[in-house]
Amino acid sequence: MDVKLALPDSYRLNASICNGYKISKVAFAFSLLFVDALLVALIIAYVPYTKIDWDAYLSQVSGFLEGERDYQNLKGDTGPLVYPAGFLYVYSAIQFVTGGDVYPAQLPCWAFSLLCLSKRVHSIFVLRLFNDCFAMTFLHASLALILYERWHLGLMVFSAAVSIKMNVLLYAPPLLLLMLKAMSICRVIMALAGAALVQILLGLPFLLSHPVAYISRAFNLGRVFIHFWSVNFKFIPESIFISKEFAFSLLVVHLLLLTAFAHFRWCKHEGGLIRFLRSRLVSMPLRIATSNLLTNEHIATTMFVGNFIGIVCARSLHYQFYSWYFYSLPFLLWKTKFSTPLRLILFLGVELCWNIYPSNFYSSFVLFCIHLTILWGLWTAPSEYPYLKIKSSIQRKEE
Repeated sequence: MDVKLALPDSYRLNASICNGYKISKVAFAFSLLFVDALLVALIIAYVPYTKIDWDAYLSQVSGFLEGERDYQNLKGDTGPLVYPAGFLYVYSAIQFVTGGDVYPAQLPCWAFSLLCLSKRVHSIFVLRLFNDCFAMTFLHASLALILYERWHLGLMVFSAAVSIKMNVLLYAPPLLLLMLKAMSICRVIMALAGAALVQILLGLPFLLSHPVAYISRAFNLGRVFIHFWSVNFKFIPESIFISKEFAFSLLVVHLLLLTAFAHFRWCKHEGGLIRFLRSRLVSMPLRIATSNLLTNEHIATTMFVGNFIGIVCARSLHYQFYSWYFYSLPFLLWKTKFSTPLRLILFLGVELCWNIYPSNFYSSFVLFCIHLTILWGLWTAPSEYPYLKIKSSIQRKEE
């Protein structure tokens, strides 16, 4: 299987142009890493650190390290702990390495490999140290494993990402669809069982002592975020913004968009979502276990678009949530049929809206319009053929 990173044809065209100028892609990548490392060092040296969640994180971690296993008693300056157990393990390790000091924690090695074009993203990763950073790093590692067809290991890393912050679940619907395409039903069940086992093992200290408190706090899907901090839907009056009716409406739109993309875009070459699911159900009693090799572009497109749909329909997007989709923006924009100048304008428009503090009616409305424009571009873009080749599960090397 071709294991090169999935990129649209326009990406490959740009790569050939770079080669035409005799620019080594490896040298160019390392140049970006060097420039971004220098930029990170300058940010740490000259931009004051913003204490938003760091102290609260360490307070919650301190309670855990002191032996507290009741999630109701794990609290910080910003309130009770609302993240699963993986969050505690990650920040316990950071506290051990840094001694709880901010400065050494601002220099994680993995940060040097991140995109270096966003002021807001540098702020999220370097100056504020939100758990979103670690959750998305694990998510991207999971996606890399899946691109290399390491589905079982990829699902386990995906589960570890969920244990740090549950926004990663926005990738779950497209991921499940890809698993049904790529693996037999038996292997899908095994992969899901492995992911569930990771959650159980990470949460075991809390599940054994105070299971109800852990599950209700760490996996609370009914939280209502404060209207003031939201970058999304700030143009909606607060009384409507916090209402259950608005939340339910967004959930319905989210599910409808996922279904529409799955039926007309992601399963287009299988005859639509219903026909695809029926074919998988029919294959179960007949024990027909075929494993398909998906193209990297189809995997990346399905995952990133599925997550972006969740971003568009999210009732509240806090500033650190920008990291949820920033790294996929260039890929998504170049998947559309938009001209390159328009792609750049949209990219810069998103960045500008995320850098306006506090967000206001106009910045929020412009961001929402840009999101809808990108979504429309993705809807009208050509649908790539999903399969590289097909082998029977007997011939195919299992993980």
